[in-house]
Amino acid sequence: MECSLTARDRVGIQDFVLLDTYTSETAFLDNLKKRFNENLIYTYIGTLLVSVNPYKELGIYTKKQMDIYMGVNFFELPPHIFALADNVYRTMTSESSSHFILISGESGAGKTEASKKVLQFYAVSCPSTRLLDSVRDRLLLSNPVLEAFGNAKTLKNDNSSRFGKYMDIQFNYQGAAVGGHILSYLLEKSRVVHQNRGERNFHIFYQLLEGAEEDLLRWLGLEQNSQKYAYLIQGACAKVNSIHDKSDWKTVQKALSVIDFSEKDIEHLFSIIASVLHIGNVQFEAGSRGYATLNSNEEIRWLSKLLELPAHVLREGLTHRKIEAKAEEVLSPFTVDHARYARDALAKAIYGRTFTWLVNKINASLNICCSLKSLVGLLTLLVSCPISFEQFCINYCNEKLQQLFIQLTIKSEQEEYELEGIEWEPVAYFNNKIICDLVEEKHRGIIAVLDEECLRPGGATDLTFLEKLEEKLPGHPHFITHKLADQKTRKTLGRGDFRLVHYAGEVTYSVTGFLDKNNDLLYRNIKDVMRQSKNTIIQQCFPAAEPDNKKRPETVATQFKNSLAGLTEILMSKEPWYVRCLKPNDSKQPGHFDDNMVRHQIKYLGLMEHLRVRRAGFAYRRRYEVFLKRYKALCPDTWPNWKGTPAEGVKCLVEHLGYKPHEYKMGRTKIFIRHPRTLFATEDAFDIFTMEILNHGITFKSLFLSASVTLATKIEACWRGLRARRERERRAWATRVIKKFIKGFTNRNQPVSMDNSEYLAFVRQSYLMRLKGNLPTSVLDKRSWLTPPPVINMDCISFCFQLRIKALTSDIFKGKKESYPQSVPQPFANTSVKIPRLVFFHPQYSVPVIKYDRNGFRPRYRVLIFTQKAAYLVEEAKIKQRVEYTSLKGVSVSNLSDDFLILHVTCEDIKQKGDLVLQCNYLFEALTQLCVVMKNRNLVKVVQGSVRFDIQPGREGVVDFKSSSEFMVYRAKNGHLMVVSVSEHSWPLHHYPRLLATCTVYLEFSHCRSCILFFLFFSIAGICSDKISMTPEQWMFDQAVN
Repeated sequence: MECSLTARDRVGIQDFVLLDTYTSETAFLDNLKKRFNENLIYTYIGTLLVSVNPYKELGIYTKKQMDIYMGVNFFELPPHIFALADNVYRTMTSESSSHFILISGESGAGKTEASKKVLQFYAVSCPSTRLLDSVRDRLLLSNPVLEAFGNAKTLKNDNSSRFGKYMDIQFNYQGAAVGGHILSYLLEKSRVVHQNRGERNFHIFYQLLEGAEEDLLRWLGLEQNSQKYAYLIQGACAKVNSIHDKSDWKTVQKALSVIDFSEKDIEHLFSIIASVLHIGNVQFEAGSRGYATLNSNEEIRWLSKLLELPAHVLREGLTHRKIEAKAEEVLSPFTVDHARYARDALAKAIYGRTFTWLVNKINASLNICCSLKSLVGLLTLLVSCPISFEQFCINYCNEKLQQLFIQLTIKSEQEEYELEGIEWEPVAYFNNKIICDLVEEKHRGIIAVLDEECLRPGGATDLTFLEKLEEKLPGHPHFITHKLADQKTRKTLGRGDFRLVHYAGEVTYSVTGFLDKNNDLLYRNIKDVMRQSKNTIIQQCFPAAEPDNKKRPETVATQFKNSLAGLTEILMSKEPWYVRCLKPNDSKQPGHFDDNMVRHQIKYLGLMEHLRVRRAGFAYRRRYEVFLKRYKALCPDTWPNWKGTPAEGVKCLVEHLGYKPHEYKMGRTKIFIRHPRTLFATEDAFDIFTMEILNHGITFKSLFLSASVTLATKIEACWRGLRARRERERRAWATRVIKKFIKGFTNRNQPVSMDNSEYLAFVRQSYLMRLKGNLPTSVLDKRSWLTPPPVINMDCISFCFQLRIKALTSDIFKGKKESYPQSVPQPFANTSVKIPRLVFFHPQYSVPVIKYDRNGFRPRYRVLIFTQKAAYLVEEAKIKQRVEYTSLKGVSVSNLSDDFLILHVTCEDIKQKGDLVLQCNYLFEALTQLCVVMKNRNLVKVVQGSVRFDIQPGREGVVDFKSSSEFMVYRAKNGHLMVVSVSEHSWPLHHYPRLLATCTVYLEFSHCRSCILFFLFFSIAGICSDKISMTPEQWMFDQAVN
């Protein structure tokens, strides 16, 4: 919005709040006229949108325009109906609250078009699915249906809404439109039977006659000539250039099918519309006794067919009235006038109730999804043309809404001030409660007096109603009649008129027709007639269960007052937004601005009052981020980037600009500027700054071009240097790789070392990749295998050794020792500790152990070494004990998960040392290696409970084994060595596959034919070990020994 202030002299100001002379109605009008002359039809008063009907196409409602306004700050772009609709939608989705948009104005000001634009914007901007598209189409197409049945040509507007409409658009939690609901009120039913000259009946009658096919018209008993129907000729303007009844008929037909009307519903609906035209052609004449008789049976025959009623019942209902006298019912014939009144009342009742059914049917089709989050309501107010009963009701509605409007506006202003921590200053405004009370007060209000006259038996007339008002309201400052007025005012009032001083000005009403329109009675026997109809819509409009007691129904004014109270309650629960529509002239001429007419509407719509409320405190308010972003260039401290908080930046900026303390206030999130001239000065300074930048643009450009050449040279040099360094690093890496490959190739037949490890890995990978593409046809076919490199054969030898050793271990410990299954996947090493070559020239295996003294069981760290002839216990290359294999009687281990072993040694001399009690982390590996070296597979004995050992000849010790939750080794009170191991679940036989899986891993890296054959034999033998005489472990042991 701020960007348009530089052109304010030509196009005016986009927000009336920024008018310096905001109390001047002339200044308000001049600003509106400036913008209208520039085809700028929208202007803000804060968040209120003022719209002036241009009476021409401006091209500002395209899909491109919708995209521009989607998700944009409200004041960031020029005023538009799309900006308001988008801001309502985004506020609704972010705050999860319900809102309503109140669209008001005179007939022809563009209220209907404004509501259409809001619906079109939501149809495009909301999320879309197949279900949501269906809802969107029904919402959009409900408009032409309601316009056809509820709009008509008036003197001021060719498409005037003759009913009030409140539409709720329902949104789900994703912000998608999922349904809607329409509330209609005060349909102008009197238009069905009477129109002023220059006006038309409701559009649907003309659309039916102009657009329907001949077969349909023939079935309905109608002709295309509207001059043949009494209800259509009173206005004498059936043809209007701006109305295209034939094309509108097609639109209505399509809309009804989309809104989910069945063919039967459509057939019955147009039967009713045709029946209204036939009712209007029913004529009466006085019989010999002065009572009304029908002079034509043709219309009764068509009515009987269309309403599906017996002809004689219908004839009786139109010419007689049922009267209850004590316990009897008698038929009283009508006079001609009473018959005409009953006929017109029936036509109005049928059309009015059918319109209500139509709205309910549309609501049912829009009620698709029940997962609602919030609502956006659209309220369009009806404006009646003649100063009559309908206009009195509408002006009463405007008074109530104006009261609500001012209250909500002041409330929202006060809440914003309190939220920002700024002191609220009370606002003086005209409180129109006195006018609302004048109309609606019990017992003394105009509606109460009107209802009293309608219910009073005897000769109640419109003039007696006026007299009662003069009795009840003498001296009221807002009520004037010919009798109560002074001499000068009486000249402007007729004897049947009264004048109300509304908030927007004086309005004079004629009491003629007030009683009849307020009564709107339908005789009870006519209701009984309609209940006999077979037409499904008529059956719903006149239900058999409808209460038909003797209590008089509510009058039209009372019904309207109650519905208005309900509407006010709905609106009070939602956040308000406003659109005020103005018509620039009465002749619908583009570009013509009638000052007097617009001035009257400004006052009538309360725009000046609203502006005074908005300007009571501060004219301009913006969030700190937005204000700082636009004007930070005006202060050296905030340009180009402010490092602190936005509030601190704005404070620094306004102090630099010289704002006086009384001209602004700093809120919690916004800056408030009191006078528009302060903002104008800031905007002018910003404009000057911008122009200086543009004037120096050429100099800046030349400096930039000269500097850019040098800069380009530097960038090119840096880039070339970077590429050269990267190329040097790449070549150095390639050199290292080539050298390593050559070195590995020359040492390929040597043992694995740092020099050839990567090369050998490359050879293995290459062989496996070639083997992948050339797999043998048979595992046993030697000729189809690719010749493996030497490194693969070495791996195979190692693998075969592991298989043999593992098979021997399985034979010794499988199913006997609890911790055996955990050792299966761990490969065995040839030696577990390195031994100095100076001590042992031919060690077969070595492993670290803990040796427990035979007396006292003190632990000592040792190394156990196996050679071809003896086992040695060594401490730092010093032999502590030598055990000849010939003197080794056996080895004992427990069946639990501990890692203790006892070497039983033959002790013949008392000087000889006894048995060895050792603890070894590599228990299975060490004992398997010992069996292989001694070539004795039965050397190891697995025992349960306790193991006795010789401390020395003739003296024994005991080692006790048990399991618990914690591993411990200690000397018990009885002198035994207690070994407590952690209990583990023993593996059953079905865990053989785990050993086979380990073998398979080795197999994937070898692919040696002999290993494959050996593995297959071992697998088959392991699975079928209970069916063959030699177990795989026995076979393996023999292979290992040999």
